[in-house]
Amino acid sequence: MNSIKKIFTVIILFVCVQFTFAQNKYAGEFLAIGVGGRPLGMGGAYVALVNDVTSGYWNPASLSKLNYPQFSLMHDERFGNLINYDYGSVGIPFGKSASLGFSIIRMGVDDIADTRNALIDLNGNGILDPGERLDPDKITYFNSTDYAFYVTYSKKQSDKFSYGANLKIIRRNIAEESAWGLGFDVGVNYNPFGRFFLGANLQDLTTTYLSWSTGKKETISPTAKIGTAYSIEALGGLITPAVDFDVRFEGRKQSANAYLGPVSFDLHSGLEYSFKNLISIRTGYNDLGNLTLGAGVKLPKLNIDYSFAKFDGTEQLGNTHRISLVFTLEEEKFQRK
Repeated sequence: MNSIKKIFTVIILFVCVQFTFAQNKYAGEFLAIGVGGRPLGMGGAYVALVNDVTSGYWNPASLSKLNYPQFSLMHDERFGNLINYDYGSVGIPFGKSASLGFSIIRMGVDDIADTRNALIDLNGNGILDPGERLDPDKITYFNSTDYAFYVTYSKKQSDKFSYGANLKIIRRNIAEESAWGLGFDVGVNYNPFGRFFLGANLQDLTTTYLSWSTGKKETISPTAKIGTAYSIEALGGLITPAVDFDVRFEGRKQSANAYLGPVSFDLHSGLEYSFKNLISIRTGYNDLGNLTLGAGVKLPKLNIDYSFAKFDGTEQLGNTHRISLVFTLEEEKFQRK
């Protein structure tokens, strides 16, 4: 238990430092969307509950729960297919109690028309005036994309406690300009008794800095994701409520569910019913105040999960449907020794 106390002490010290120096930049909003049909169907309340390859995103400590190699894929189209959001990951157990993982997230708006050099400017004022037009042969196209690459290490300290960390590389592109960033996440997972779980994921622990080719600098301030989950046997299966809080230090104030000075709090809540570990139905409430729904089916070596999110007030842009797959190499030769 002394090692556990030391880990929590270091985490608290880092959070206190970042609370003091955090800046309000919003540079990493695409990292807050979430991955996986199961967690997103539960409103993103998954920090304590996660036990599969998506741990690299939700809580790196839980990747050590893998006993077989796993792969995951997800595709998400938002706002009338305007934004494409894709995710892929792989997790590999090694030794008696450790796991390694790699994840990639891409969010992009593709084929954006670039008309900067296509104006037929008759009066030379640089503005599209009545009677002037764009030359279609001079219109080009570019993409606006954000990438995040995660390298995850996780170790099980005991049957009840595990810890893990991410090395995170961020790449952003807008037309001919680009930026690079480097960050770190640290997570812990604790199972004090039965099916009761506690989890914490401190994202961008030391603040993630982005450096643009233009010379501009951006920062991603730390976020503490803290959650709990508890599974109850009922109705011939398992009922699992889960609650998470995102604690940020960016002075979000009215844009958050609640705030205290520069510290803001956003709630995620979810509920899952699983019948004999074969079929699951889910619902939740995310930090944007939107209702989420989901369902999943577990086949031999393959989990298929679907989630739906309703965006209030944006009916013209459509709601969001997500499908994710988790494939497990569940064979004896791949099993953790």
